[in-house]
Amino acid sequence: MDTWRLLKTLPAHGAWNMAVDEAILEAVGRNESLPTLRLYAWDPACLSLGYAQPFSDVDTPRLRARGWEVVRRPTGGRAVLHTDELTYSVIAPHDEPRVAGTVLESYHRLAQALVTALELLSMRVEINQTSPVPHGQGTNPVCFEVPSTYEITINGKKLVGSAQARRKEGVLQHGSLPLTGDLTRILQVLSFPGEESRSLAAGRLLKRATTVETALERLVSWDEAARATVRAFSSVLELDLQPGSLTPDEEKRATELVRIKYGHPSWTEK
Repeated sequence: MDTWRLLKTLPAHGAWNMAVDEAILEAVGRNESLPTLRLYAWDPACLSLGYAQPFSDVDTPRLRARGWEVVRRPTGGRAVLHTDELTYSVIAPHDEPRVAGTVLESYHRLAQALVTALELLSMRVEINQTSPVPHGQGTNPVCFEVPSTYEITINGKKLVGSAQARRKEGVLQHGSLPLTGDLTRILQVLSFPGEESRSLAAGRLLKRATTVETALERLVSWDEAARATVRAFSSVLELDLQPGSLTPDEEKRATELVRIKYGHPSWTEK
């Protein structure tokens, strides 16, 4: 078994969460940190946009009225509202066997671990084998309305949304597991030509996506979902996950990345 670092970080602002993932990626690329499985949450609720998604998809006045934040991810895909969820990130160098090969090959390996985690929560899930549109493409602004290849569904509805970035330092994949709450909340802070189209989008979303609570008919806490995820990644990917914390250099770099990138309009609103 190979040793990875396990990080469970406190709920944080969106810009900090994205900055931490990138700071870890840089440290891993310099061989200063072990490959890392990070589990985290968001406070306050935050809308994240895919790397190339137009900022015009955001209804900024509605977002501000709710006290929610917005951040742009370093990964592709479409908008996700991060609240009432478990977020995971996998960060490793290119030659790490669990992420080596093509994007889809690595997606598939990591999906096996995610499936096992959900099975430990007594969920009968499936891996989506086909994608209506390639990763990160299409005009739909909402990530959870359409499952991509090797993303996870239950009863035909999308349950886990993931996205991956490949940089010279290595591979970053992060994803969202909605535990509870109204999935249509995201539509209240996205731009629509009128309320009728917003309402129609809500109906489509509920037909195509779900939460753990809705699927199981019981509430699963963040801690319970995190324990299942750790067990699954350890067993399926044959990892010795050692609990750790951010290094001082990673914390310093994350703080800098918030200032110059993830917390700055030049990145978020591009």
